[in-house]
Amino acid sequence: MTNTTHDSAAMRFPARGYAFQKYVDCHNWIAGDWREAASGENAAVVNPRHGWPMGTVAMSGHADVDRAVAAAKEAFPSWRATPYKERAQVLYRMKALMERDVEELTWLLSHENGKTYAEAKGSVLKAIECLEMGCSLPNMIGGPQLDVSRGINCSVTHEPLGVCAGVVPFNFPTMVPMWMLPQALVAGNTFVLKPSEQVPFGAMKLALLLREAGLPDGVVNVVNGARPAVEALVDHPDIKAMGFVGSTRVAKLVYARGSALGKRMLCLGGAKNHLVVVPDADPELTSTTVVASAYACAGQRCMAASVMIAVGDVQPIIDKIAAKAREMTLGTDMGAIINQTAVERITRYIDEAERAGVKVLVDGRGAAVPGNPGYWLGPTILDDVKPGMPAGCEEIFGPVLSIIRVRTLDEAIAIENDNPYGNAAAIFTTSGGTARYAIERFDAGMCGINVGVPVPREPFAFGGWNDSKFGHGDITGEDGFRFWTRPRKVTARWEHNPDATWMS
Repeated sequence: MTNTTHDSAAMRFPARGYAFQKYVDCHNWIAGDWREAASGENAAVVNPRHGWPMGTVAMSGHADVDRAVAAAKEAFPSWRATPYKERAQVLYRMKALMERDVEELTWLLSHENGKTYAEAKGSVLKAIECLEMGCSLPNMIGGPQLDVSRGINCSVTHEPLGVCAGVVPFNFPTMVPMWMLPQALVAGNTFVLKPSEQVPFGAMKLALLLREAGLPDGVVNVVNGARPAVEALVDHPDIKAMGFVGSTRVAKLVYARGSALGKRMLCLGGAKNHLVVVPDADPELTSTTVVASAYACAGQRCMAASVMIAVGDVQPIIDKIAAKAREMTLGTDMGAIINQTAVERITRYIDEAERAGVKVLVDGRGAAVPGNPGYWLGPTILDDVKPGMPAGCEEIFGPVLSIIRVRTLDEAIAIENDNPYGNAAAIFTTSGGTARYAIERFDAGMCGINVGVPVPREPFAFGGWNDSKFGHGDITGEDGFRFWTRPRKVTARWEHNPDATWMS
């Protein structure tokens, strides 16, 4: 293992357009230094729009995780002793730096992930919003205190856990780390972050900006890699809590493994979100919103609309949705798929549905963008899907909208509730009574009324139910802060009192 000599100036990302840009190699960030993986192994980081490698990323294992955790453990006593307000000042400076570099962060995200410029910028701005929540925490988390008896006072403080860890996915490499880092850092923890090996550069830039903001070395460390790095983090005895965002299959495994070791775990999984459209829905609002939900980020997000349940005669709305999907310009209105394996997986779902008799109303298979020989698949609509078909009940994680037709709202609610996920559901209607009836019966943690992506804005917390989340509480907002802390209750008496109570 060797230290590297990357500096901030050399790691500026110069691109301000979609033209391919070669970039640096990404190493681990440990105790304020860039370090190669102990094994010396690296993997290519590929720009999905072009299919060409931008650079490489370190593929780490147990030895690298051990070094990162040791650095975080060494930094913990000093960071814990830093007052809340001073910890938050680092985040205030970080916010200003992210706003200063918003264009660089946006274009870097677009290049490593394949998002359009608008999608990437929205993701960066949402990351800044999450950071703002962390800045505000010292004004929100004052522990309660109360004189509970004569001369007896009880109070609560929120204490850090120690070294914590987070594993984040490829689809939001700047935003999802900000679901974890601000709350964990303000609470006084130190942290080891494991980004997706497919998109490591966003986390690399966050590490540089945190150092520029004045965060002491070792408080945040970044370890890159794949499954061996994740397993090493879960198993490490000095990591007290861990957040994870990814597929349900992996989230369930990670949660079970960490919980069996007595760790505090919060693991977010996948989704099969349902948008229920009834005949009185506004046609223009509904069609525009459904298309935006299904195809933004190329459908590669856990909040994407993957199933539209058409209640009764809503054919005019379906026609509008199909027309808007056909009008989308690939590469401009919708970005690339993360890799060729994902393109092939999504295509198999479409092929299988077609063989089962489903009508491919809009077909994105074989789509391409001239001059961009990367990984593409256009907006797709599958009509008259049956609930038990794979396209109707499995997470596709791509730009595919499955339409299930039913006669009644109760049938639609039953389909939504029958799926194992519970991330998000929405109802499109102009009737307040219909909306309330559906919202009160959906088995989902995040619900929308005429909103296709019902992501709560800060300070409201993000988190689903059922197989979309393993663990207690939500990962953002005040729940997120409480996840990374433990309450200390203090009962105090400073003078003699003749009253006899149970505390005597």
